[in-house]
Amino acid sequence: MQSIGIDAMAIAVPEGYLELRDLAEARGVPPAKYVDGLGVVRMAVAAPHEDPVALAADAVRRVLDLGEIDPSTIGLCIVGTETAVDHSKPIAAYLHRLAGLPDRCRVYEAKHACFGGTAGLMTAVDWIASGSARGRKALVVCSDIARYGVKSAGEPTQGAGAVAMIISTNPRLVALEPGVTGSFARDVDDFWRPLYSKDAVVDGKHSVQCYLDALIGAYEAYVEAAREAGIDPDAVVRRCYHVPYGKMARKAHRALLAHRGHTEDEADARFADDVGSSLHFSAEIGNVYTGSLYLALASMLEAEARVLEGERIGLFSYGSGCCAEMFAGRVQQGAAAIVEKLALGAPLASRRALTIPEYEAIRAADAEIDRRPPSEPPVASVAARRVAFTGVEAERRLYHG
Repeated sequence: MQSIGIDAMAIAVPEGYLELRDLAEARGVPPAKYVDGLGVVRMAVAAPHEDPVALAADAVRRVLDLGEIDPSTIGLCIVGTETAVDHSKPIAAYLHRLAGLPDRCRVYEAKHACFGGTAGLMTAVDWIASGSARGRKALVVCSDIARYGVKSAGEPTQGAGAVAMIISTNPRLVALEPGVTGSFARDVDDFWRPLYSKDAVVDGKHSVQCYLDALIGAYEAYVEAAREAGIDPDAVVRRCYHVPYGKMARKAHRALLAHRGHTEDEADARFADDVGSSLHFSAEIGNVYTGSLYLALASMLEAEARVLEGERIGLFSYGSGCCAEMFAGRVQQGAAAIVEKLALGAPLASRRALTIPEYEAIRAADAEIDRRPPSEPPVASVAARRVAFTGVEAERRLYHG
């Protein structure tokens, strides 16, 4: 039986970021409250030309190029997002052209808050396992811009970015376990974004509790599925969690281990080894919604792929509203060489720090982003061969690149 899983992956981030220490000082808050309290050092800030389509296209082009993937082999493209640019036309349709995907390719968008990317991944795995792929690969993309009101409680938990993954048989990075997953769903109002608003609405304490309830519910479902498949559900050497901010992963790990009979001190003692390497990227980028779990996986592979070859990693995805999934994957032999070729962390090296006035000017322009007339793309984006959203003409969104 052929294995199925993640063959290649890549990330894309905006060109600018804000130091959380600078934001804290500007808001009259002790920097430690943001940096240490959230586990985030910098948050990515998307400029007007860096919408979810542009970010997704940059990540896709990167994974196709560095992963040496022929676009003509892609038969399914699913984009998970909760910051879509249109109520009808999916980001996947824009990617079809921008990535040069074949005409015989199914493309669509999946929405369930931060769970959308995992919904796409699970569908892609099942599509291949069913035989419908007929030898083709799937492209799953997570692309989001996390926005909260300026000077609101959620302001320091913003971020932006995209993660693109190639799903195939005989994957080079992580082999998943089709059918061995644990799902959990419940109708809750912990986080949402009204149709009239670009900023999300969140009930913070309630959302944390919903996340933890879903974690335990998904874990119990996963234990049952794993045992039925003859798999030890806890035979993993690392865990990646959905990470809206770094400290949420610590809360999750404490809750999961407590459910398994461990003390909080025991969970904290194991945290650095079990989870720590998955948080490097999120500390530099912030919240990327649908891509948060996969950003954590990319971070872990970048840091530890060589020592993790042959080992199983536990994965937990959560989307407000809510739906959650727990599953696992085995890092493949030779993955370290592929990770090196993919240069997963390279996009973080070419960014620039924004000043508070620059950041606030970007946020002030949010309301008119989707109505702005066409303009020339930024010189820096053109030089870097990045895709740029250039404006709207005759109600049609235009992209350069």
